[in-house]
Parts: sequence; C-alpha cells; structure tokens
Amino acid sequence: MLIYDQDIPNLARALIGARLLVRGVGGTVIETEAYGRDDPASHSFAGKTARNAAMFGPPGSVYVYLSYGCHLCLNVVGRAGEAVLIRAIRPEIGVPLMQQRRGREDALATGPGRLGQALGIRLSDNGKPFGGKQFGDKKFGGDEFLLDPGEANAPLLVGPRIGITRAADRPWRFGLGGAGGFSRPFPVVPGP
Repeated sequence: MLIYDQDIPNLARALIGARLLVRGVGGTVIETEAYGRDDPASHSFAGKTARNAAMFGPPGSVYVYLSYGCHLCLNVVGRAGEAVLIRAIRPEIGVPLMQQRRGREDALATGPGRLGQALGIRLSDNGKPFGGKQFGDKKFGGDEFLLDPGEANAPLLVGPRIGITRAADRPWRFGLGGAGGFSRPFPVVPGP
C-alpha cells in the first residue's frame, strides 16, 4: 500500500515502480519529481490559489496543471501543498489508445506532457482520488485513477530536477534503474 502522507522526496521514490492506471490506460512509473511546500520551484510556494488548490487536497489525490499553455501534467498530492510530478511511465495497458492519442507509435509517455496526452489527462481530473484497487488482475472497479505500489527495493536513479530555474539543483528527480524512456537521461555519477 502506498503511503501518500510522507516526506515528499520519499513519496517520489516510493512511486518509482508503481503501477499507474488512468481510465483503463497505463503502465509502470519510471520517472518522478518531488515538489515541496517550502520549495521555490513549487506551485504552492506562495500559498494556496485557485490554480493550485488541488495541491492542498487530501494526500493521494490528483493535481493537474497546464504547462506552456498546452500540456496537462499529472501529479500525486502528498502532504498539503506538496506533490510528485509523474514524468514518465513504461506503457503497458491500453497502448493502442495511447498511440492514437499521441498520433505516433513511440515516445508515448516520455515526459510529463506526452504522458498527460497518452493517458487522456483532463483539467477536470483535479482533486480526484487515486484508488488502490489491484492492478494485475484488471478488476479496477469504478476508480478512474489507480496506483499500486511496485517492488519495495526497485533500483533508483537520482538526479537534479529538470525544466525549472529555481531550486533546480535539488536531487528530487528519481528514475527506475535499468529502464528506458526517461524524459531526459540521468547524469552519470563517476565511480570511486
């Protein structure tokens, strides 16, 4: 079971390897990015507004925002004012629908904007809850958004956040080791 009410970098780590399903389409989460309430790069940094109100909703709810006026980005709310951006998934269920939505067969969910399009994310999804129904047996019930935890010890990649100018150096971007399809490669850390 995923625990949403926890330190936001820890939630971002816990989501790596989780199985995400949105209205019957999804796959394994392979890249996340954490945004805290005291974080100058976070939408909640200046406090609650109409745009970011979903970030202050219950832990385990959906926060969607419009990026660059055209990309809908999916986030998982943690503690009040904190969220994890889902940057990429490995497409596994509903791939033909993802391809149709994206108008292509590759690079379906390699970045938050592409992921939002592939999963059919809507602004009206703001505030909806993530369910915890079993993903593997495909008995999803009526929940539109489902997250099932992945392996407890999934190999992690860690790096600075990308696509922001403030607090970009925080090592709050996480990836599934050995996976392909990240929004950008992780930096190579030299060995000892």
